[in-house]
Amino acid sequence: MNRKIAIIIALQTLLIIIMFWLLVFYGKDEYENYTHEQDDEIESPSRVVSQQGATIISLTQQTQEQSGISTTVLKSSNHQGVLTSFGSVVSIDPLIELRTRYLASKAEANVARASLTTSQQEYQRLLKLNQDNRNISDRALLVAETSWKTDEAKVSAAELAATNLRDIMRQQWGEVLTIEATKTNPDKPMQQLLQNQSVLLQISLPFDVATPKTNSRLLVTPAASTAKPIEADFVSVSPQTDHTIQGKTYYYRATTGDFRSGMRISVVIPDSAKAVSGVVVPASAVVWYGGKAWVYRQQDAEHFIRQAINTDIAADNGWFNTNTIKPNDAVVTSGAQLLLSEEFKYQIKNENED
Repeated sequence: MNRKIAIIIALQTLLIIIMFWLLVFYGKDEYENYTHEQDDEIESPSRVVSQQGATIISLTQQTQEQSGISTTVLKSSNHQGVLTSFGSVVSIDPLIELRTRYLASKAEANVARASLTTSQQEYQRLLKLNQDNRNISDRALLVAETSWKTDEAKVSAAELAATNLRDIMRQQWGEVLTIEATKTNPDKPMQQLLQNQSVLLQISLPFDVATPKTNSRLLVTPAASTAKPIEADFVSVSPQTDHTIQGKTYYYRATTGDFRSGMRISVVIPDSAKAVSGVVVPASAVVWYGGKAWVYRQQDAEHFIRQAINTDIAADNGWFNTNTIKPNDAVVTSGAQLLLSEEFKYQIKNENED
């Protein structure tokens, strides 16, 4: 009897345990749903509002300090307008070859001229002897005259060859480079070209651009390179055209650096006629969204609005802008990404409510 009672009590205890477990298991989902509904009912104040299509973020001064948000007031800045063009690094091997042949012809002319002086003096000496009672024969005088005329012809031929080479050089390279290249002891600029310490650039400029002035400069860099541009000095007008680019061609000289013969180059030319006023937006203020660059402009002490900027004109540590962002505007330079994240949360919440 006692054994039966003990079995019954054990079964009742087991049944109670099973029922309690089922109650907890099936009641958990209901409890979580209830808790979630309660959380939804407790709305935190929104920091983001939309006004006339613009998104404005509101942050108290305390929140700004806690989040490390700081702003910078933009100052007025002027940007020098520029023109862009292209060119190439010219191989000066043909110029060196013409220079070598020219100097060889001049040397040959000098040698022939020295021989001419000797043969002419010899002829004059023999002429006097011939005239003085025929102390030498007419045949000897004729041989001397022939030698004199031969040396005279050699001088003329060598000088003519040198002149022709100079004319060819002038047609291909222009007067300035021809003058430099035909010097026996060239000036420093030509020496640097010959020693590959500098390179010769042929640059095409638009037809409406005035001829560069002596000592003028422009900025060049290898095409598609991100290297910092270097200055190139104007040399002269180029008598040869660039078959790949229409425009007026000019020679410039630059230090060798990364430039190689035949390399295409990009050109930036300052244009004072296109100088404009605006502001430089610091790179630290820019956030990227949707393939565009944006900044958060401060409307007042606690409100910020996202505004697109232009990145077409690069400046030191930022981008030059006109019209959209103005001098004395304050933009967020620390914490801009945080404001963008806050705006994203607002958008996601609205989408969920829909």
